[in-house]
Amino acid sequence: MRPYEIVEEVQLGDYRVFTLHRHTLRHPLRGSTHPFFVINTSDWVNVIAITADNQVVLVRQPRAGTSSITVEIPGGMVDTDELPIEAAARELEEETGYTSDPLIPLGTVEPNPALFSNRCHTFLAPNAKPSKEQRLDDAEVIDVYTAPLDGMNELLGNGTITHALVHAAFGHYDRHRGSINSPVGADS
Repeated sequence: MRPYEIVEEVQLGDYRVFTLHRHTLRHPLRGSTHPFFVINTSDWVNVIAITADNQVVLVRQPRAGTSSITVEIPGGMVDTDELPIEAAARELEEETGYTSDPLIPLGTVEPNPALFSNRCHTFLAPNAKPSKEQRLDDAEVIDVYTAPLDGMNELLGNGTITHALVHAAFGHYDRHRGSINSPVGADS
């Protein structure tokens, strides 16, 4: 099987954090062409920040898309001039005031390859500690708190955490550690 061949690409709009494109694509088997819509945006990062006493740093914030308050891990967009690991460190510090050394890459997913062109990179911050003040963007409202690492399965399973990319991040963590409930210092 081959991927679709792009016959034509037209930008339909620029909306600051993403651009919308119409792609005319050639079917890889039949040769017919079909229109598809693609959202181009920067890559994203998520950070699973864990403190020395095995607490996970979480953020609670209002989200426009669902008109709700969500519980998530720190994260955000990768700027054009930075690497994903640099964005992870920046977002962790800006959103929470926490820092960590090292940051460990856990994995990458494609948030929705049917519509989005970007990737989401997950990092582990195993030595998270509060060391700075939050530096929020004008539109951000973020409440920072911690929850026990050994309670994450419950938060992921009971509907407290509903963000799909946070679920994916803990899937990366689970594979990295062998279990979400393993202490940070445990052997894999």
